[in-house]
Amino acid sequence: MQGADKGQTAHEGGQGLRIAIVQARFNQGITDTLAQSCKEELVRLGVAKADIDHHFVPGALEIPLALKALAARGSHDALVALGCVIRGETYHFELVANESAAGVTRVGLDHQIPIANVILTTDNLAQALARQVEKGVDAAQVVIEMAQLLRGLKR
Repeated sequence: MQGADKGQTAHEGGQGLRIAIVQARFNQGITDTLAQSCKEELVRLGVAKADIDHHFVPGALEIPLALKALAARGSHDALVALGCVIRGETYHFELVANESAAGVTRVGLDHQIPIANVILTTDNLAQALARQVEKGVDAAQVVIEMAQLLRGLKR
């Protein structure tokens, strides 16, 4: 929910973390802004620019496969999925939204790697535009918090 009370976090910064971003090109005006705000927040929180890998895929359905390949390499502490699915006139919206989300979740669980899933699913372009900056920032904050949590749990 936009503007929701997200609680307070006491997570460590992102120093030393390697993060990969997978961005869908579909609705690229929105996903470019998501990526820009995510990367700016990652850097603000201490992730070195050189430790942020950015990859592109055609659309939201292709995101999980790219995430899986990155997770299998084992060279990143966390991953970010960025996409935008806007409701149309057919059932295709539900298929893309549900299958991309399920795929992202499955990769994270199978590979035990944190993934910030910021594939926006909105009813219209106005809703996507209203969320593009905030959700990009959220992605960075979530991925750092979860990467630090999993680091601590593995000790």
